[in-house]
Amino acid sequence: MKTRFVAGAGLLPVLLPALLLSQTAFAAERDFHAIAAAPSAERIERDVATLVSFGTRHTLSETASDTRGIGAARRWIEGEFKRISADCGGCLEVFTVSGVVSGERRIPDPTEVVNVIALLRGETEPNRIVMMSGDIDSRVSDPMNAELDSPGANDNASGMAGALEAARVLSQYRFPATIAFGGLSGEEQGLHGGRILAQYAIDNGWNLDAVLNNDMIGNITGVNGITDNTTARVFSEGTRYVETAGEANQRRLQGGEVDSPSRNIGRYVDEMADRYIPNLDIMMIYRVDRFGRGGHHRPFNEAGFPAVRIMETNENYTQQHQDIRVEDGIAYGDVIEHVDFDYAAKLTALNAVTLAAMAWAPAPPANATIEGAVRPSTTLNWEKVPGAAGYRVHWRLTTSPTWDYHRDVGDLDSFTLENVVIDNHFFGVSSLSTDGIQSPVVFPGPAGSFD
Repeated sequence: MKTRFVAGAGLLPVLLPALLLSQTAFAAERDFHAIAAAPSAERIERDVATLVSFGTRHTLSETASDTRGIGAARRWIEGEFKRISADCGGCLEVFTVSGVVSGERRIPDPTEVVNVIALLRGETEPNRIVMMSGDIDSRVSDPMNAELDSPGANDNASGMAGALEAARVLSQYRFPATIAFGGLSGEEQGLHGGRILAQYAIDNGWNLDAVLNNDMIGNITGVNGITDNTTARVFSEGTRYVETAGEANQRRLQGGEVDSPSRNIGRYVDEMADRYIPNLDIMMIYRVDRFGRGGHHRPFNEAGFPAVRIMETNENYTQQHQDIRVEDGIAYGDVIEHVDFDYAAKLTALNAVTLAAMAWAPAPPANATIEGAVRPSTTLNWEKVPGAAGYRVHWRLTTSPTWDYHRDVGDLDSFTLENVVIDNHFFGVSSLSTDGIQSPVVFPGPAGSFD
């Protein structure tokens, strides 16, 4: 295990000549590549097989058995996190967060919904947290059928196995901020586990910078007939769910419709894929989720936290929420034979390097503002954050999906870009560590605030 403090160098300045990088920056860059290469398809396959072996993981299924039902599954996940912690000298805090749900359409009777959480505590900013989550539960065609076998191999044993594997990889490193790994329950019955954990985060004062929700990361052949293991999707909300009427009016006048903190987390994930994950392109989907469907990132958005969904590009609906059967020559069911474990390992690696980068980076700058009306320059202001050695100002054309231009401005809290007209661009600011690792970009004003 690497016990040294690693000041990462993930999002290094694009134009910085390699020979000018410090030795620590080179060492950190090697760590990023090592993290990207570490996730094991074999271990993910083993974990998916174990989760499938519980028969069903329906939220309303058996909880007393050690071999069947969601109770057995969540206890196994808790035990696996504890084994990972034992291997790193007790580096993980493993616990459960639960609540009783009742009177709901899919949970009519009182039912305990239990999430399993593991925290890799940060060394200098333990209350600043970035999280990767997967779902524990599964279902078949009838969402209320808790008895029928429901293997849920891809939906969502793949995401849960990815969270376990990311914990194995990242537990070998230490970070300024805390990394959380979560197994959330009650997703198929109404996103209840996410709501319970989001409220827990609020009640316990978590400074939750980002949630990476992984929901189906193992399928490469879609119902559309396309087989593709080179792309993945990141869904993100365009405007903050918690936006007030006054903030909405400010956004209408100044922009920010595509620059929520969640949207800029999506751009950050895309950047990490470009830098560290071979043969993987990210589709940034400008929508909170798929049409008419939801995932466990949404309760965090609704609580005001930045959160995105990471998943496969091509879904196969015959292998989701289906009774296992053959009908009209089509084999239905979410069985393990349909999971591509190399692809699941690739998306796990994407999560791992993204979590590492955000945990090694300082927090995003606070309270960013902008000014520049009727003048040939644009000024950004922000509050400094702990651990930042400097800041980077970003801008792009208003039609560009990515931050295309930037300038490092040193350890300042204000900077003016001369001859860059505010009316023609969107702007942002990020914080930098001593080795150049960058936080997510903050769009100025409440539309882009991570606070």
